[in-house]
Amino acid sequence: MITLRIVRKVTELIGRTPLLSLCQDRSGSRLLLKLEQFNPLGTAKTRMALEMVRDAERRGALRPGGHIIESTSGNTGLGLALVAAERGYRFTAVVDGHACPDKLRAMRAMGAELVYVTGDGDGELATAAREDLAARLAKDTDGAVFTEQHNNPGNAEGYRPLAQELAEALPEGVDYLIGAVGTGGSLCGTGRELRRTMPRMRIVGVEPVGSIAFGGPGGPYHQSGTGTPPGAPVGALVDFDLIDEGRKVSDRRAFGAARALARRTGLLVGGSAGGVVYEALRLMTAVPPRSTVVAVLNDTGEKYLDTVFDDGWMAGHDLLDPAAEREVDDLLTGLSQDLGYRVGSDRGALP
Repeated sequence: MITLRIVRKVTELIGRTPLLSLCQDRSGSRLLLKLEQFNPLGTAKTRMALEMVRDAERRGALRPGGHIIESTSGNTGLGLALVAAERGYRFTAVVDGHACPDKLRAMRAMGAELVYVTGDGDGELATAAREDLAARLAKDTDGAVFTEQHNNPGNAEGYRPLAQELAEALPEGVDYLIGAVGTGGSLCGTGRELRRTMPRMRIVGVEPVGSIAFGGPGGPYHQSGTGTPPGAPVGALVDFDLIDEGRKVSDRRAFGAARALARRTGLLVGGSAGGVVYEALRLMTAVPPRSTVVAVLNDTGEKYLDTVFDDGWMAGHDLLDPAAEREVDDLLTGLSQDLGYRVGSDRGALP
């Protein structure tokens, strides 16, 4: 008999997202994808948005009828728009032209006000300008709170349940945790909680080429909602003592991985999640036998049908790279062919 859970609020659907066994090699090492896209609005950021608002309420900073202001490239804004709609708050999202149009439309649909720091048609990522404007707006607006996701401890705290879900599903432990690093909340919040019971687990952060958190020259990139662009400070939640290794992935390889994964498995993930999959597959080729690698994928691909999954847009931005897509396909094949099943088949599922 199937029992359906009845909820009264959309935010009650946050969490308990599935694990997908993507591949397993002859040694018994396996790559599991934590599909955070199964949260409401297709993003992990609903977890942290709810916790940041709850924290502001507990501190008395946010009162009934109050006003939430945040600088966002999209997904945090989606989460805050949802929470604001449920709890009766006004929400203003400070955005730039780098944000996915579908995310902006969805925020508006939930009643959010959008304030742009860049002009029409300007695809610039302007994180520092967004942060400055959001802070000024909050200071000048009665009853307003700037949730300041890059430096808000509630961001990382919102991912403690994610860690608890992994610990419950994988009592034998996680050997490697890999995920994107933007604010640092999801990877560090999850990793810190898991390390309490899995001290030997290694944590691998992934950022775009052009992001500056892990060093190297800064530059433009198209991966949305991740990384630290030049001119922006690295968020206080990025814990370099916690992260064992930082990796960089190009837009071409990140988007190529997302496209290859969609064709191979039918799973649509966002561009930065594609970067995590790419680096997780590379990691799988070097881990000790019988390792469990968990990749946290924060975003769904349906928001990028006009960009990452559109040949015209990809070619127009010089990102269409069949060789990058073949590389991912070959990695998937190589990691699974010895066991006699194709990637994504039932025989590859968790026992």
